[in-house]
Amino acid sequence: MKPYDTVIKGGLVAAPGRDLICDVAIQEGRIAALGQDLHGDVEIDADGQIVTPGGIDAHCHIDQLTSTGARTADTFASASLAAAHGGTTTMMPFAVQHRGTSLARAVTDYRERMGDTSHIDCAFHLIVTDPTDETLREDIPALAAEGFTSVKIYLSYDALRLDDRAALDVLAVCRAERLMPMVHAESHDMIAWLTERMVQHGYDDVRYFPRSRPIVAERDATHHAISMSDLIDTPLLIVHVSSIDALAEIRRAQAAGRPILAETCPQYLLLADTDLDRPDFGGAKYCCSPPLRDAAHQQALWQGLADGSIAVCSSDHSAFFFDGPSGKKRNGDNAPFTRIPYGLPGLEPRMPLMFSAGVMAGRLSLQTFTEVTATRPAEIYGLGASKGRIAPGYDADLVIWDPQSRARMSVDLLHDGIDYTPYEGIELVGRPTQTLLRGQSLCRDGEWQAVEPTGRLLACERPVPADRPAPAGAHYDVTENRFLDDF
Repeated sequence: MKPYDTVIKGGLVAAPGRDLICDVAIQEGRIAALGQDLHGDVEIDADGQIVTPGGIDAHCHIDQLTSTGARTADTFASASLAAAHGGTTTMMPFAVQHRGTSLARAVTDYRERMGDTSHIDCAFHLIVTDPTDETLREDIPALAAEGFTSVKIYLSYDALRLDDRAALDVLAVCRAERLMPMVHAESHDMIAWLTERMVQHGYDDVRYFPRSRPIVAERDATHHAISMSDLIDTPLLIVHVSSIDALAEIRRAQAAGRPILAETCPQYLLLADTDLDRPDFGGAKYCCSPPLRDAAHQQALWQGLADGSIAVCSSDHSAFFFDGPSGKKRNGDNAPFTRIPYGLPGLEPRMPLMFSAGVMAGRLSLQTFTEVTATRPAEIYGLGASKGRIAPGYDADLVIWDPQSRARMSVDLLHDGIDYTPYEGIELVGRPTQTLLRGQSLCRDGEWQAVEPTGRLLACERPVPADRPAPAGAHYDVTENRFLDDF
């Protein structure tokens, strides 16, 4: 029998539904077989190691101009190289429509920024901030036909947020086009009202930042977003869930049979609001939105991942240098929290942190780790036919892990070029030893092996959660633009 191109030998493989000690055969960039005594032109010894699907980071901000005028610190080249070292083989950043601009043009510009520079595969989400008739009737349907099948909206931030009518317009188009809507759920007016009074009374130091975006604002907006999805009867994914209260709203909707999905991030599982109370402006390194919470919320979110009420763990990577004119200190070493770029670097650490603090610490099974970091993101965002599973026919995007490896997270351990990591000092148990994209080794034992970038811009299919008929009792069918019941 002719040997396969590559065979990964004897690892513990996180196959769909069960963990197997077996060989993984790769032919022409795809997984060809799982079995015993398989042979290849190249054989990789994985005895005593663990093999998982390549990670899919479904929420990251790469080379993105923010609403404040700051641009995130990384390029597609630097971000994808770092991601691969951490075991991520597909990343899904955002093509952002800023107000007064064309959504179609935003996607064109973002494609040009990516070019042929990415070392891993990419797919773009759309961010809609200006839902004009052209955006709703022309751009979104046309872009959906090209494979951009997920849309994010904001309920917070002056330059990004949509009011209810605009949000409903976007959700209706998503329903009609069978797209996956995502929402940043924080109550803008609650936050703005509270922040204004905090600043007036001198509580503008970075350590007070979490109090300006309280849990009630996340809970209120989560409930409100779910209510809007009920009206339109569209699925909805609540991004970066940070609190017990928001999770309770999500679980209530799920228990009622609503197609509501949730995502959380490592920072909400491993970092805390007390991290913002650090000397020398160090708390600015931990400013993200929603803000960090306390240990009780961390525990609840881990449980949400374990029981399936939270489907996805993404990084929400939004990297800014600490120093420099475009960094966290861009408005001075003692800038108020209202003038600090929000966001944390986390693209490379995501998979190692979740493997260590999840699998190796006993919080998540290997199957659940695989589900939340690869399989479910692929299914939810229209990549499930080729990504996120170790099964014949799927892309050979694979990560080999050494469960015996020990290290401490450090900026010196990472490859993103950012001058800090918020995860400094966290102990890692288990690390990736090799990452493969479509069967080709990108990095091994910390050494880069890829000769040139081979990442592709992927066209997403219509997401499975969005492909649903109008239910009995629905009032309005947006796909037919008509009422379903008599008045």
